[in-house]
Amino acid sequence: MKAKPIVYVLSDSVGETAELVIKAGLSQFNNGEYKIQRIPYVEDMGTIDEALQLAKEKKGLIGFTLVDPTLRNYVNKQAKLLNLEAIDIMGPMLSSMEKVFKNSPKLEAGLVHKLDEDYFKRVEAIEFAVKYDDGRDARGIARADIILIGVSRTSKTPLSQFLAHKRLKVANVPIVPEVDPPEELFEVDPSKCIGLRISAEKLNDIRKERLKALGLGDQATYANMNRIHQELEYFDNIVDKIGCEVIDVSNKAVEETANSVLQLINK
Repeated sequence: MKAKPIVYVLSDSVGETAELVIKAGLSQFNNGEYKIQRIPYVEDMGTIDEALQLAKEKKGLIGFTLVDPTLRNYVNKQAKLLNLEAIDIMGPMLSSMEKVFKNSPKLEAGLVHKLDEDYFKRVEAIEFAVKYDDGRDARGIARADIILIGVSRTSKTPLSQFLAHKRLKVANVPIVPEVDPPEELFEVDPSKCIGLRISAEKLNDIRKERLKALGLGDQATYANMNRIHQELEYFDNIVDKIGCEVIDVSNKAVEETANSVLQLINK
């Protein structure tokens, strides 16, 4: 059985950027069958020598992102001496940008991760919204920036995801008459809680469409008006008990509701 081709990724940071670029290239060959080995936090020529020797023995390929020009030039020089293919991912780009910007690069490793701090916060918020969606885990209520409360089909989940993209940690709790809301809901700051109210008629229409999409008849209890009124009355009792703000989402798109939520939170 033929061994998979191997690529050694050298980086003065974690090596994520280099690996992504290498993967994009490798996807065009060998049906994606390859092995990548990261060698992160490269700071000296000794580490480079070891990596190049490994690549020589394994008949591998070198890909590297090194901002230090001395280390970068060393890799290129030694790779030629060893007759190795070495892909300088960062060097040509920095040279071109230096010409265009007429300015020298900072030559600091790992700056992309500092710049991406906002991105990581957004990812964390999205993961939070998924984990604490639909009342799955009441422990999320205490940790959330916002807690959305509403009966079924009031767009709690899409609204949670939309707000997560604003880097807000959102938990949402469904209100069902037969199920007592978690105690944590009455222990947090009411200003973090927002009730999503909807008219009975609008909710009835939405639920009927949902049942049709599932291949079910629209006469189910889920879309029964008496049942809907019962749920909405129970919802009103809960939000009154919490003492939180309420937004009417009957004729609002998710984006409009999100703006209303943000205004309330900022206020």
